[in-house]
Amino acid sequence: MVLAWAANFIVVKGANREIPPIAFAWIRFSLSALLLLALLRWREGSIRMPRAQVLPIMGLGAIGFGIYQMLWGTALQSIPAGDSAFLIAATPVFTALFASFAGSDVLTSRKLVGALVSFAGVGIVIASGPGLGLGVSLLGDGLTLLAAACWAIYSSWGAPVLIRHSPLRTTAWAMVGGSVALLPIGLVQTSGTSWGSISPGAWAGFAYSTLIAAGVANVVVFHAIKLLGPTRITGLQFLVPFVAVLLGAAFLSEAIEPGQLAGGAVIIAGVAITRALRLPFRAGRFAVRRPG
Repeated sequence: MVLAWAANFIVVKGANREIPPIAFAWIRFSLSALLLLALLRWREGSIRMPRAQVLPIMGLGAIGFGIYQMLWGTALQSIPAGDSAFLIAATPVFTALFASFAGSDVLTSRKLVGALVSFAGVGIVIASGPGLGLGVSLLGDGLTLLAAACWAIYSSWGAPVLIRHSPLRTTAWAMVGGSVALLPIGLVQTSGTSWGSISPGAWAGFAYSTLIAAGVANVVVFHAIKLLGPTRITGLQFLVPFVAVLLGAAFLSEAIEPGQLAGGAVIIAGVAITRALRLPFRAGRFAVRRPG
């Protein structure tokens, strides 16, 4: 999952030079949702979700897949892929905070300290980025942080749903919600795109992002969240930015700035603090918080 998502920063930035970001995300997640629903029908015999759960999980999908993609894909056009990956690495900190409100994890003073340390690292990454003082770059940084918060909301409030449904069923319906959220802007951008002029490389990036990064990786991560909890699993995301920075340097010729690495190290230190001496994750504790 970590490798798949790190490569996705590079793939999406390259493909979005030819395919508008929200059109890209809408088609990508619509196809991923259809593939997962077909797989769900094959593996579990039906695609039905209890009526009371449809709107909550689709709402979470609208945030975690829809709004996230609008913010992240748009921001990625104005900041380096490496900076984007480092800022998205703040997700575990948001998750540690939000999961306590969702009842899917326990907030401790150590996690609060880790949050402050990580956000200091975010400040370093932003300060070391290119074009500091230019509105476009700072806007891109801000949109990326909002995207990180969206994914944390999805992970934190989605974890209790896994008590009742499989990761495949939950992810499939969440992607349906994300596709619906992306539909209006996606249609507008799609109608204004010259699809015949898109290169094979951009289409290959689209296929990778749809099948691997959106499809397989998201099912894997929700299965892991079901087993070990949202804070522990999203904490592994600290590996993503370093891989993304290396791939960005190799494939997009993005310079590796010392401030990037310093800020990234501080973010990772904060994540490590939030994970230290953590309580064991027990899915059963959701049982006392289920709605009646």
